Amino acid sequence: MGKAVRMQIESATPWNGLTLRQRCKIVAGARFAIARQADNLSGLCISEQRTDAFETVTAELIPLCDALKYLAKKGATILASRQLGVRGRPLWLWGVRSTVRRAPHGTVLIIGTWNYPLLLTGVQVAQALAAGNRVLLKPAEGCEALTRMLVRCFYDAGVPEQALLQLDSSPTAAASILNATTTPQPVDLVVLTGSANTGRKVLEQTAKTLTPAIMELSGCDAVVVLPGADLDRVCSFVKFGLNLNSGATCIGPRRLLVEDSPMADAVVTRLCQRLDETDKHFVIHPVARAGVAQTIDEAISGGAIDATQHYDAERLAATGEMRTLVLDRVPMDAEIVSADLFAPVISVVRLKNSEDAVAAINQCRYRLAASVFGPRRAAIAMANQLNVGSVAINEMITPTADPRVPFGGRGSSGFGVTRGDEGLLAMTVPVVVSERRGRFALHHMPQNDVTRERLIGALQLRNAQGLKMFWLALRRMLS
Repeated sequence: MGKAVRMQIESATPWNGLTLRQRCKIVAGARFAIARQADNLSGLCISEQRTDAFETVTAELIPLCDALKYLAKKGATILASRQLGVRGRPLWLWGVRSTVRRAPHGTVLIIGTWNYPLLLTGVQVAQALAAGNRVLLKPAEGCEALTRMLVRCFYDAGVPEQALLQLDSSPTAAASILNATTTPQPVDLVVLTGSANTGRKVLEQTAKTLTPAIMELSGCDAVVVLPGADLDRVCSFVKFGLNLNSGATCIGPRRLLVEDSPMADAVVTRLCQRLDETDKHFVIHPVARAGVAQTIDEAISGGAIDATQHYDAERLAATGEMRTLVLDRVPMDAEIVSADLFAPVISVVRLKNSEDAVAAINQCRYRLAASVFGPRRAAIAMANQLNVGSVAINEMITPTADPRVPFGGRGSSGFGVTRGDEGLLAMTVPVVVSERRGRFALHHMPQNDVTRERLIGALQLRNAQGLKMFWLALRRMLS
């Protein structure tokens, strides 16, 4: 870690001395600068995967500004201290009143992602700052200029430069901080959005110093099609999810679970027809290409059928380009059924019955999100059985952008949450301050047989089951 970086980390800042309302208002004010810079930010997001600025506006800029606006409105209330007075207080704590306040962790290291560098990183930065933390932001490689503009938007809103520092984008930038041997440690919380493999590497470092972490990791999300589902709706949403950001979306649809019946044939046929309406080749990120090609080839060799009939393995290997792919009759034990692919690929798994979908989802190592399509009552019943971070019913992906809801996964998809009320609270630690008023303290009573009998009587009185036990306890306490 360089000397300049260390000096900025250790420099005193009045940021956490501001009131909650002041901090939330300042941080939320970044939305005005973001709105002014919308064209420039959208332009910097253009890449081989993000070819249309429309996606940046709808999937990142609008949700990010809504999240900042929500922070201005509700942030101070969410983070406000909680007073614990007389109501609900145990009798043996007579005279004690407590306050639970939310204190910032201190310094938060945010390791950003390349696929949604504005929304995901922006909300995490905003919530960490609003909670009173100092933020060290390591952008993903290739997102340096975009991140500088985003950071500048927070500076323009009034966030002091000492409170938000952009690091170098190389992996060594974060590693040098996590490996620092200074006392105290320069980082008090790590927030990572990335692959499961990256999460393991970061956790190896945080474990050495017992630094807490929030891991938002890979996904292999399922789409369940129940009997009675609107197949046109299913195909429309699956197409949207597959094509969004060229398939580089952690909660994009990767498995379509459907009962093996004429309905399965119908949904595969309609989905392929809908996808053929857009004759577009998507470019897979260089880091993911080899794994995507190998996993698809293994699935086809294992019996999966290319339902779209236009998969070109040679083109994918040579250029990284591929059209949206539907693999039908994929065996449940195929690697692709539980692989975290960042590509427009979906595997159709035919089940004996719809109930098998619950086990198929809950037993997958990646459990970030899921979608259930079908009649409302049946869909809700299934959603309540799924052990995933979020479930969308007759919808997909977009509900997770609601600024009010948290986002996080299970299993290899990570732990902890970002965004929403719970994500804001996760940027803090609870501190309890208790005050005794008056001189009476139960634990200072004389320790003798009389006191013991009275205490047991009081215990039995407060937990009496039936009138007889109540009177016996009362007599014991008063005897």
